[in-house]
Amino acid sequence: MVGNISSMTGFARIEGAYDGWRYIWEVRSVNGRGLEWRARLPAGFDALDPEMRKLAKQKLARGTLNIGLTLNKDGQDAGYTINEAMLDNVVAMIDKIRLRIDCAPPQAEGLLALRGVIEQAEDEMSVETREALSAALLKSFAEALDGLAAARRKEGVAMGEVLAGHFDTIEKLTGAAAANADAMPGAIRDRIAAQLKELLDGAVPEDRLAQEASLLAIKADVREELDRLSSHVGAGRALLAKSGPVGRDLDFLTQELNREANTLCSKAQDMELKRIGLDLKRVIDQVREQVQNIE
Repeated sequence: MVGNISSMTGFARIEGAYDGWRYIWEVRSVNGRGLEWRARLPAGFDALDPEMRKLAKQKLARGTLNIGLTLNKDGQDAGYTINEAMLDNVVAMIDKIRLRIDCAPPQAEGLLALRGVIEQAEDEMSVETREALSAALLKSFAEALDGLAAARRKEGVAMGEVLAGHFDTIEKLTGAAAANADAMPGAIRDRIAAQLKELLDGAVPEDRLAQEASLLAIKADVREELDRLSSHVGAGRALLAKSGPVGRDLDFLTQELNREANTLCSKAQDMELKRIGLDLKRVIDQVREQVQNIE
């Protein structure tokens, strides 16, 4: 059973209007170690950033957010203005470069394409209007976050079902390894008997055979690794059934699964058990890729 887990990947877009202004929020998220933030806000609305961060922390635990806000006066095309100070700095730098390098002078369209040289013109508004508009924008941003969280949950459920299938496969492979391990002591004894008989060119002393076989059987015993693999599968299913952030716990569990699979491969005394161990490592690697994107 898959609970209400979330991916860290999603997108939401909200359009709205307030008092003659139209706005569009676009919020994207991808995976991240924590809750990281990149916001592009219109000039004069940087004060929204702290409140936006508070809202995001209330609704999301992890992910890298890319947020954009487009704001225009209703029924009017956006006006633009030249940032004179930025343009002067750019021209001064170009003059210095031309003193060192023989090159053609820059074209106007090239200068205007530089970030910061041309800016969207600010419409004059009263303090009261700006505060009211800011409140409306924050309310709409909260709705955009809700949409993003819903998209992340939808993808998270789909990813959880994939992971549940991987855990089923790990359980089956663990069972196959256990069946192989049950037959291992007898196989080791037969192999040692054949080797000793060849070396001694005759009858094999029973005590010598038992001693050699027991030593190898102890080295090849993988029951602890199989028990831990089964336990980890149960823990993984329990995490998938939970709601809320489980990505870090699943990532740690994947490391433990991989450790047991590596030990199983190193202890394997025949090719069949080694093949099962390699199949386990392949499936566990698929689990690891998936959990990197779970919140």
